[in-house]
Amino acid sequence: MTLCALVLALGVSAQTTEGATEMTTMRLTLQEAIDLALSENPTIKVADLEVERYDYVRKEMLGNLYPSLSASGTYTYAVVKSEISKGLSFGADNTIAASAEVGLPLVMPAVWRSIKLTKVQMENAVEQARASRIDLVNAVKKAYYNILLAEQSLAVLRSSEATVSKTVEDTRVQYEHGLASEYNLLTAEVQLSNLQPSIIQTANSIDIAKRLLKMYLSLPENVDLALVGTLDDFRNAILNGGEELTTDISNNSQLRQLDIQAELLQQNLKLTQTSRMPSLVAFGQFSYSGNDMQRPDFSAMMGGGAAGGTTGGATGDAGTAEAVKKSFYWQHPISVGLQLSVPIFSGFKNTNKVKQVRNQIRQLDIQREYLAKSTDVQVRTSINNLLTAREKMFANEKTVAQAQKAYDISNTRYKAGAGTILELNTAELSLTQAKLNYSQAIYDYLSAKADYDKIIGKEE
Repeated sequence: MTLCALVLALGVSAQTTEGATEMTTMRLTLQEAIDLALSENPTIKVADLEVERYDYVRKEMLGNLYPSLSASGTYTYAVVKSEISKGLSFGADNTIAASAEVGLPLVMPAVWRSIKLTKVQMENAVEQARASRIDLVNAVKKAYYNILLAEQSLAVLRSSEATVSKTVEDTRVQYEHGLASEYNLLTAEVQLSNLQPSIIQTANSIDIAKRLLKMYLSLPENVDLALVGTLDDFRNAILNGGEELTTDISNNSQLRQLDIQAELLQQNLKLTQTSRMPSLVAFGQFSYSGNDMQRPDFSAMMGGGAAGGTTGGATGDAGTAEAVKKSFYWQHPISVGLQLSVPIFSGFKNTNKVKQVRNQIRQLDIQREYLAKSTDVQVRTSINNLLTAREKMFANEKTVAQAQKAYDISNTRYKAGAGTILELNTAELSLTQAKLNYSQAIYDYLSAKADYDKIIGKEE
């Protein structure tokens, strides 16, 4: 689906002000954001083009096994010809030649091995494209979750601002009627002022996070994103346990790429070894040429010689000139054969090339073993992070309920004159922090889940 079609399908609303750039608002779910990124992000397009390029490389190598045919033609005009004797020359004024050559590879070990090598190279390009998609999905998910966290945190801060503003107004009324001290009023106003930097910073973080997500989605600047849902919408799926977690890393893209690179080195080793093997090619040649070279008529020359013997030198010269005939002469030879090429000695170059490739294979084996251990640690750490974040959600959900109850009690006591402004402020701060911690716990779980999916090589 193209970008324009997706924009229309998602229901885009346009807002235009006089003298300002037209802004459009795009509503996106998480899955729609992922689909859009996979279709429009330049990284994915480049990866797909690389796969296509290796397909052309494979076809190019296959072409080395097909018969080859070439043709050529020449025309030559002799400005000055060589003469054997006076009036007698075997050179031609005009020469026309055309030729054709055909070759058929019969035994080509290097070409056969190169074709297998290009197949593995194409598999590597496909896996790299897969890795690019996995990385992009991970980045889109975390950017999406980051926006939801910032928006939910801003909502909590706005709610806290409204609550504290109400407290300030109530305290001001009490102060004007002599029921509250100036200290209580100033304390409430200071708490309200302290919320402003956090609100501004959170609002700015939303703008930055949206810009990052728009970059992943390849969206223009005049598009504003409106994400569907909140972090709380993921609560039930998280607390219910979701999918079963596994430590299987066989689909990890980095490990799979190393495995393919190992196969590439094995094919490269075999390709290097083919330089010691003979090759056999069948060929055929056909040529068609003609020229107007002067050729002597020996019968005329012999007759002219007898006459010339009685008439003298002048008559002999005329007889020689008449004995030379000029005609266009054509010939068309055809030949076929076999060409066998057998490598005998190359100064130990091939031996050292084989040793180089085997050295690379040993290096790759060491890297693969270390990466497997590192990836296993990462997946187990990610699972621990998931379980920890889930437990934190359970705990923070209870904490929010307790903090809400504590605030309600403190607010009631403060309005009744039995509590202090300090107690109320403390209860309100605890409630705000509990809500923020709860949102952060949800985000931590979702972010850890995105990293877990990336490590195990899960594709959308």
